[in-house]
Amino acid sequence: MYSHRQEHKPSVGATRRRKLLLSYAPDWVIFFLIERVHGFWRDFSLEDTSYEMPRVILRHTTDPAPLLIQPIINFITIRSWWDLHNLILSLAMAGVITQFTKITVGRPRPGTCSFIFHVIDRCQPRAGSVDPTFGLSTAAVCTQTDMSLLKDGFRSFPSGHSSLSFAGLGFLAFYLAGKLHLFDHKGYLGKVWLFLAPFSGATLVAISRTMDYRHHWQDVLVGSILGTVMAYFSYRQYYPSLSSELCHQPYSPRIAREPEILPMHHRHQHSETSALPPPDGTVPRSDPGSLTELWGTNARNETSEYHSGESQ
Repeated sequence: MYSHRQEHKPSVGATRRRKLLLSYAPDWVIFFLIERVHGFWRDFSLEDTSYEMPRVILRHTTDPAPLLIQPIINFITIRSWWDLHNLILSLAMAGVITQFTKITVGRPRPGTCSFIFHVIDRCQPRAGSVDPTFGLSTAAVCTQTDMSLLKDGFRSFPSGHSSLSFAGLGFLAFYLAGKLHLFDHKGYLGKVWLFLAPFSGATLVAISRTMDYRHHWQDVLVGSILGTVMAYFSYRQYYPSLSSELCHQPYSPRIAREPEILPMHHRHQHSETSALPPPDGTVPRSDPGSLTELWGTNARNETSEYHSGESQ
């Protein structure tokens, strides 16, 4: 009698899931690490009245709107889990770019050094502090012990709320445009209003950031532009062009599905395995090959074009 030793190998499905996790992991890791960076704190003047504003706490209800509305639209239409993942990744990408700009610029918020509103100010400079004869004051004059509150006070530019609002609601607008086939050359005005509605909500959030003295108008403007650009950039990473006939469907995952390998006694002698189709409700991605293959192909093409030009 022969003893058969069975080797336990991971299934194709488990291998693919691991590849997917490793593929998307860097996108999320940088999002959580960027907050730990101290960054640059710009010098300021204690006599600048733009920093002496009361901090008004205003609750916004439009921030979670994409996370609430998109799953509903997703459930009504194509019911694809990748829709929700793409939205969250869009917000994460916009958040990383916004936070990177904040820690690099280090611009103080309005109300950072207020002498008037001692309870809700951030810096709380020492009594009798004045600007030096030459130059500006630094964060050394602050007596604030809550470092997280003080750190946030030097992250005015650009506006995170404006950026994330336009990133989330902007993504939702492009998402609606794709589901409604906005550019189908039929000119339905109702589709246009539905497309503009999320942008209207994002605009109200951005304006409110100047009304409650949380940001300068330049912070809000740049944050809004940044969020819109990131929303469209993120949308095109995962969805076809809005002029495509399949713009209502997301692209398939980065890692293609592979067929399960059956035992030898279950396979026909001449059977051939073929790649499985992409998940339902997704558009197959083109497979141009690895970067090494692409670079090699481009180099060969350029070399052949060069030699053909010399021979003429």
